[in-house]
Amino acid sequence: MNYDFDRIINRNGTNSYKWDYVKRDGAVVPWDETDSGRHEKPVLPLWVADMDFPCPQPVVDAVTDIARLGVYGYAFPPPSYYDSVVRWMKRRHGWTVDPDTICFTPGIVPALHMLVSAYTNPGDKVLVQPPVYYPFFNAIENLQTVPALNPLTYRDGRYYMDFDDLAVKCADPDVKLAILCSPHNPVGRVWSADELRRFGRICMDNDVLVVSDEIHCDLILGDRTFTAYATLGEEYEERSIICTSPSKTFNLAALQASNMMIPDPGLRETFQSTVRNAGLFTLNPFGIAAVQAAYDHGEEWLDQLLAYLEGNFRFLDSFFRERLPGIPVIETEGTYLVWVDFTSLGLDKDALQRLMMEEARVFLDEGYIFGREGEGFERINIACPRSILAEALERIEGAVKGIMS
Repeated sequence: MNYDFDRIINRNGTNSYKWDYVKRDGAVVPWDETDSGRHEKPVLPLWVADMDFPCPQPVVDAVTDIARLGVYGYAFPPPSYYDSVVRWMKRRHGWTVDPDTICFTPGIVPALHMLVSAYTNPGDKVLVQPPVYYPFFNAIENLQTVPALNPLTYRDGRYYMDFDDLAVKCADPDVKLAILCSPHNPVGRVWSADELRRFGRICMDNDVLVVSDEIHCDLILGDRTFTAYATLGEEYEERSIICTSPSKTFNLAALQASNMMIPDPGLRETFQSTVRNAGLFTLNPFGIAAVQAAYDHGEEWLDQLLAYLEGNFRFLDSFFRERLPGIPVIETEGTYLVWVDFTSLGLDKDALQRLMMEEARVFLDEGYIFGREGEGFERINIACPRSILAEALERIEGAVKGIMS
């Protein structure tokens, strides 16, 4: 069937984190309905990473069937759940997954906390590559470990890994774990197989365990190819934990279902013990049904989505090139998140945030939340109807030209 990604769905008043909440003084709070930002030129939210598109119809049907049943008791993933995951990874990424290695969790962010808890002790160091998905920092700090920073290098409008610095950081015996963001959020890089091998080789040579967050692995734009870390070879696979979920791919985030692939039996038991100790033992029935329906019947929808997202990125990129040429857009290779360099405006992080929120009236994820290296940048979520994106870009242009005139 053909899906209409241009259709606008009113998400206001649906308890949507993206549409019904706003950041105030460092906290996310419900919009005050008397706030002019709700009524007079309402703020457009292009921040948190969920999509404004309905899920594939087979997913809607599967969840509706569960809802109609009317009995919402405890559920448990059946063998067919694991079969769906295995078939998807083989079909989309050429990765043969042993179903016995799959450990389900209620979302990747909770899983990251449990992974840090399972494989480190307070005071140990965990390596990350900023500017990077900020919940990585939350997991590290909440578990009383220490971030070891291996910043990406920004050169000629593109980001690269700094392997020399990586080798130095991994040589520190206190570094026990490295969290790899692949594809990278927010800079949009899809790492090549050679880059991943160099990263993995340095980590293995220093006995640093790799956690590869591959939640965006299905969202690859253009003719690029995603390389699953575990496909690099048995040695890489055995010394890694791979984090996967259909939540970004099919817009299922609130259904709280993700899967950790942990081939090494000892590492797997350590993680499962941590999960049990957290009191977690299953997934909700809607999540189970949605995962299977998405992986088994959602491919047609995904292929159409990817074409639409590519169109949205090209629209945004052309807009900046033609109308705001002094503000570089980083090429998005994967994800539906675009990283834009506003440093030429010379604004500090607070002034840039005010410009976007108060003058442009667009709600973006500020670059500084991804680490110091992100200051002066903005992350724009383009997984929305093109008319909404166009309106947001017009507003940004007006605000930027207002301070440049």
